[in-house]
Amino acid sequence: MKRIFLLFSFCLMMLPLFSEAQVKVLSETIEFSGTIGSSQRKSLIIQNESNQAREYSLKFLRGNIGSSQNVKICIGEKCFDPKRDLSKIKISLGPGEIFTDLYLEFEMGITETKGNFDLHFYNSTNIRDVFVIESVYEVFSPSADETNHKDISIGSAYPNPTHRTAQIDYIIKNPNAVVKISINSFIGNPVAEFQLDPLQKNLVINVADFNPGVYFYTLFVDNKNIVTKKLVVKK
Repeated sequence: MKRIFLLFSFCLMMLPLFSEAQVKVLSETIEFSGTIGSSQRKSLIIQNESNQAREYSLKFLRGNIGSSQNVKICIGEKCFDPKRDLSKIKISLGPGEIFTDLYLEFEMGITETKGNFDLHFYNSTNIRDVFVIESVYEVFSPSADETNHKDISIGSAYPNPTHRTAQIDYIIKNPNAVVKISINSFIGNPVAEFQLDPLQKNLVINVADFNPGVYFYTLFVDNKNIVTKKLVVKK
């Protein structure tokens, strides 16, 4: 009987060590893809699947991040450098709460490269209650195939071919110009259209739902066809 009691007590003590993570990361692996010197901001969604309030702190950042690259973690309007502000990065979640005010900012650096990094968060009251945010990145040289127009300078889509997203970098010189990108299939059927925001510097096109094949994207300025280029989508 004494042995049973001791075994039961031991199991109670060990229970937190074997508990599962209470937070689920609803976002897929975060992907950063851009040219040298650019930066991107991505949003994340996490959910507290328990019926209790919980607080998580960033334990560490692991990965192959270059010396010229930089990662910031933003909670609402406050951004933190995990290298300097590790102790300040905390997330509080109410019971069942879906948290949407979490963002990652990534500066691409000065060389072509690719890699990955992970952010590990833990609950200080239970070291087994952790969740991990996974990120990958790829940095490209700016496209030499750039179109210069009096109202806009714009590069080519990259990566090309692509299977998930393609990015087009641009600078609108005339904020009063109406600038758009129109995408058509190989046989000329319209697929998508995007009006370029003069306050932004890149357009990210999600091609995950496109059928594999060759597409053509056309730059229009004030409804005038400026240039047409090819985009290849593969699975």
